[in-house]
Amino acid sequence: MRAETSSRAGRARGLPGGAGGGEASGAASAEGERTRRPSFTWTLVTVLTPVVLMLVRAAADVWMSKTAWIYPFLQFIGDPMVALLIAVLLAMVTFGTSVGFTPLTLTTKVGESLLPIVGATMIVGAGGGFKQVLVDGGAAIAIGKVAVALSLSTLVLGWLVAVMVRLATGSATVATVTASGIVAPFAADLPPTHLALVVLAIGAGSLFFSHVNDAGFWMVKKYFGMTIGQTIKSWSVMETIISVVGLALTLLVWTFF
Repeated sequence: MRAETSSRAGRARGLPGGAGGGEASGAASAEGERTRRPSFTWTLVTVLTPVVLMLVRAAADVWMSKTAWIYPFLQFIGDPMVALLIAVLLAMVTFGTSVGFTPLTLTTKVGESLLPIVGATMIVGAGGGFKQVLVDGGAAIAIGKVAVALSLSTLVLGWLVAVMVRLATGSATVATVTASGIVAPFAADLPPTHLALVVLAIGAGSLFFSHVNDAGFWMVKKYFGMTIGQTIKSWSVMETIISVVGLALTLLVWTFF
């Protein structure tokens, strides 16, 4: 009788001898918690895998003949999307099953990781679409013509064109390409030092005031969980400061060289 009472008490308290202990052990096993850490070697291999694959593709473009039998394969595995996919699959083994996570736990973690990406992808895509509408409508070209009509120095002209195109389209790439194309005829006779300064000024102008029609603006807002106002006060202001300081430094160097 005393033994039976002790057994019941053990089951009630979840001791190993009772049913409660078995359920607790089963629950811990089902959770698939990590039981060990990945080795430094496998951590390094996993992190560097996409970098190495993309570098191999770049090396093949430079040094390998395009008719070589292995060239298409290297191009395929070195594609950024494929290289990152390979790295994710490798990480599911080196950082997943090999350290104690169960397939069910891995599925849950992969699913949870997609939640923040989906929202950011949709916002970035919408911002990029809006930018393309402005570009296709000729906004960049019109702004460039207005800047040329002001008859400014080549350096300041390049910066201003990049700034205006950046504000209109939200794309630093479009701002750089447009400003370079407009300023190129005026910079043809410049010495190498001044030409390099014009390039730097255009790059600085392309960063000016990232705002709502910039896909990067929405990506920063989404990832850091900020409001539009907070993103403007932090990210946009920081980009503007970088742009203005870049112009000031290039003008300073332009004056002395």
